[in-house]
Amino acid sequence: MQSLIRRNKTPKADPAPSRWAWRLQRLMLTPGFRFGLRFGVPFTLAVAAGAIYLSDDARRQSILDTVAEARRAIEERPEFMVQVMAIDGASTETAEDIREILPLDFPASSFDLDLEHIRHTVTELDPVKEASVRIRPGGILHIEVTPRIPVAVWRQSDGLTLIDETGAHVAGIARRDLRPDLPLVAGEGADKAVTEALSLIEAASPLGNRLRGVVRVGLRRWDLVLDRDQRVLLPEYGAVRALERVIALENAQDVLSRDVARVDMRLAQRPTLKMNEAATQELWRIRQIEMDRQ
Repeated sequence: MQSLIRRNKTPKADPAPSRWAWRLQRLMLTPGFRFGLRFGVPFTLAVAAGAIYLSDDARRQSILDTVAEARRAIEERPEFMVQVMAIDGASTETAEDIREILPLDFPASSFDLDLEHIRHTVTELDPVKEASVRIRPGGILHIEVTPRIPVAVWRQSDGLTLIDETGAHVAGIARRDLRPDLPLVAGEGADKAVTEALSLIEAASPLGNRLRGVVRVGLRRWDLVLDRDQRVLLPEYGAVRALERVIALENAQDVLSRDVARVDMRLAQRPTLKMNEAATQELWRIRQIEMDRQ
């Protein structure tokens, strides 16, 4: 009887978890903690292992050498090698200049060629307006050049220069007679107003081979130069229209065919003619004779 009483006094085990077990279970249910255990811990261990392994200089150098060798083996495959350079659209002199400023040693890997740098280098040449660079099948570095087309010869104090329609320099020439097909412009700033100069030259076409060229004066206006040292001084604005008036006077009264040194059209309301010295003296002599007769 006493043993039965003692058995009834034995406490039953509590099925609830302990406080620490409960906290651990709650922590395991946290998404961030579970993510850290699944990815963070392996990643940290891997980084630590890699850092320990790469802390040795010999191991690092061995890995770099292996990567460089693998890359070199890929880059130097025959299908990636450039064997020759082809230049289209350029003159012989320009092509020689391009080959000189691009000291490329062939064969070369296409991975070692900076096509944009090559294109920029080529377009820096005066005779080149635009250029495109690409690698064609067969290992050919192809450079397509759009040349600048000279439209005039610009005379400066230091020599003659060919310029295009934008005023950009194309090339220098030693003598004027090397390009007799191009008109002559002169004066400081003439290259900045090539379009206007060409318009004047076109308007002066009725004068034929009497035209010698146009000269920029004061960075703002033009003088038309003819043979016999004749000049037509044109205004800053409306130069083409003023020149057409002079040509109309030439057609009507042979103004430029006379012994005239200057035709000043700078004042549209009062065109002025300046006679040559010999013609002026002859005019005064005639007037003196007329005065004596009176």
